[in-house]
Amino acid sequence: MTNFLKQSWAGLRILLALTVLLGVLYPLAVWGVSRLPGLHANAEATGTTLVAVAREGDRYFRPRPSMATLPASGGSNKGELNDDYTKVVEERRRDVAQREGVPEDRVPQDAVTASASGLDPHISPEYAALQVPRVARASGLSQEEVRELVAASTSGTFTTTVNVTALNRAIDSATRHEKSSR
Repeated sequence: MTNFLKQSWAGLRILLALTVLLGVLYPLAVWGVSRLPGLHANAEATGTTLVAVAREGDRYFRPRPSMATLPASGGSNKGELNDDYTKVVEERRRDVAQREGVPEDRVPQDAVTASASGLDPHISPEYAALQVPRVARASGLSQEEVRELVAASTSGTFTTTVNVTALNRAIDSATRHEKSSR
């Protein structure tokens, strides 16, 4: 019985120590580091390009539609045979075609279907090309300048994609540069 009590007491001490360390001290340390000046003073400069950031206005490229509700992410689990899903996709197709001024049959699939996580920052080069005229008009950049920014944000090994978050940052940078050189 003495051995059982020794082992129980040792287990309880480890449980208490790890609870304090991982349940109190570690979260406090992470919170404290997050408060250090300069880490997030400018979200654009320090943010990630691994997550889609939808921006308002015609001067920005649009990412894929998102079903995510922050802080969680995830798809709807509705398939192409689901009537509700089909209606949503058709509505998105009409909206994108109207916004971009093209026939509905020119709207790429990734413009109307959400990514699995809803946070994917990548779109197809076709969807990016469809948005170039609108972004050029609204940003004041030439279509050629916008196409060059799209090309700079395009990468891929197996599938070629355009990172919308990085591209929109490049649009901001280019328009700031345009304004300062005038």
